[in-house]
Amino acid sequence: MKPATLQCSSLKPRINPIRRRFNQNLTNFAPEYSIRRLRVSVTASGRQAKRRDVIITPFIAIGACVLQSAVAKAEDKSPAEIETQTHKVVSTTADGQQPAAVEDEVINSRIYDATVIGEPMALGKDNNKVWEKLINARIVYLGEAEQVPIRDDKVLELDIVKNLRKRCLEADRPISLALEAFPCNLQGQLNQYMEKGIDGETLKSLVTYWSPQCWQEYEPLLNYCRDNGVRLIACGVPLEVLRTVQAEGVRGLSKSDRKKFAPPAGSGFISGFTSISRRSSIDITFPNQSAPFGPSSYLSIQARVVEDYTMSQTILQAVKNGESNGMLVVVTGASHVKYGSRGTGLPARISGKMQKKNQVVILLDPERQNIRREGEVPVADFLWYSAARPCNRNCFDRAEIARVMNAAGRKREALPQDLQKGLDLGLVSPEVLQNFFDLEKYPIISELTHRFQGFRERLLADPKFLHRLAIEEAISITTTLIAQYERRKENFFEELDYVTTDTLRGIVVDFFTVWLPAPTFSFLQIGDDIDAPDSIEALKGLLGSIPDNAFQKSLAGKDWNSNQRIASVLFGGLKLASVGFISSIGAVASSNILYSVRKFLNTSIAGKQWNKRSPILKTALVYGCFLGTSANLRYQVQ
Repeated sequence: MKPATLQCSSLKPRINPIRRRFNQNLTNFAPEYSIRRLRVSVTASGRQAKRRDVIITPFIAIGACVLQSAVAKAEDKSPAEIETQTHKVVSTTADGQQPAAVEDEVINSRIYDATVIGEPMALGKDNNKVWEKLINARIVYLGEAEQVPIRDDKVLELDIVKNLRKRCLEADRPISLALEAFPCNLQGQLNQYMEKGIDGETLKSLVTYWSPQCWQEYEPLLNYCRDNGVRLIACGVPLEVLRTVQAEGVRGLSKSDRKKFAPPAGSGFISGFTSISRRSSIDITFPNQSAPFGPSSYLSIQARVVEDYTMSQTILQAVKNGESNGMLVVVTGASHVKYGSRGTGLPARISGKMQKKNQVVILLDPERQNIRREGEVPVADFLWYSAARPCNRNCFDRAEIARVMNAAGRKREALPQDLQKGLDLGLVSPEVLQNFFDLEKYPIISELTHRFQGFRERLLADPKFLHRLAIEEAISITTTLIAQYERRKENFFEELDYVTTDTLRGIVVDFFTVWLPAPTFSFLQIGDDIDAPDSIEALKGLLGSIPDNAFQKSLAGKDWNSNQRIASVLFGGLKLASVGFISSIGAVASSNILYSVRKFLNTSIAGKQWNKRSPILKTALVYGCFLGTSANLRYQVQ
């Protein structure tokens, strides 16, 4: 007859479903190591099983304790908490539009405020002020690279247009996109493309002077504008007109072209280009000029005047034809928009008919960041970098860094030297700094991170590095002891010194096989302050350009390509092979020395039949090759 407690469902205590599953698994697992087996091992006939159980049983007990502690933590959660968490997951999944909306808000890029005094200020993840300034403007200029076009500029342009279009849609504002890449005489064909009267291939055939790569970069932006109702405006100068001005000047144009593309006499359009004393000639570039004309050539200046005049007139006409609250995004070369309304480009030419606050200038992926001094004109409102572009300095929001430091109550001088250097260069993110302060909460880990740079670099890159190391060492010790016991059987305790040498070798090897391929956050290179010959410096530069792990995430200031990641696998294999070779020589040599000492101390051993000693070099080569190939590949992808 069943007990009463089992018959009455109202008296049955509620069991956590996690604990129920654990009990079932434990019931299935227990028969393998039941009390019956332990009793059999005590008998005289089960001497071999007894020794095996002596080795294995402690590890089983440790594993059971870990599992029980995990279940105890799960048991601490009340059923109400579990139901609340389940409800949150279900509600988040049921709302299908909310995650998509959040995803649209995220742009993988770095934004800098170029209007501040001194070094441009990196803005953090909260870019609401940036978008507020952009959405309040009538014209947003995106200045892209000219001398060496950057593919990432087109990615940024598409992301910015997407987000501006979304915000304009919420505010019931129309948005248009003006492109210098399309000459203004192709406006009719662009309108047909927007109305889907012609396809992309037909439009591509009209710009035959474009390279195939150029069309591939523009195509996603053009398709998005057509599919989402963003009007396209061609504002560039026709190629034949530009070439005529570069070769013969404005006088070479026909009367109709001169009236359409050249500014009228006395308009003051050309005066701004001849007075360039406030900036160096390096900043004034003419990307469309032909080889015979230098930056100071009068013909090149005329060509530049024709370009800016044509684009400014097209932009003003587009603003006039559009609604009063519409927005116009202009994609052009950076030299046409530098220094904003106080320069000589498009914003300055339009500022007479539009307020300064209604124009915002953004430079995309600029090569240099100039330090602005008091009284100098800012080069732009914002500097906008793609996340794919390597950042060598000033990569994170220093205000956010200061907030993290103040919240932790720490000062910069109390931090390790490499972190101080990383903070000076702007290479330490707020997340990495917060991880460092979190690690300091544990006394042992705090001591390791402060005393040893290697531990600090690995723990910052992977806070679970010590857990991985402990797991590998536990597995290494367990498997080594089991293998040694299976090999030596009844001589296990008599040859305990040999077992110890092999176990120590396994501990050392597993430490380095986890240590060497582990990803790192390194801000201070070894030997930075040491003068070395050029050959040594070249070697340091080569090794410093290779990541520690082939799949390591790119860090601020470093951008690893596929060749460098492949080299990381090869170089990591050489390092682990050398570790295996040296450790194997040490272990085999120690075993042979112990054997010789045994024979010297106990002459009766010489008459016994012992196992043949392993050759040192052969064993070391085989073990080194194993670590350099199998172990290296396994730990590279871990």
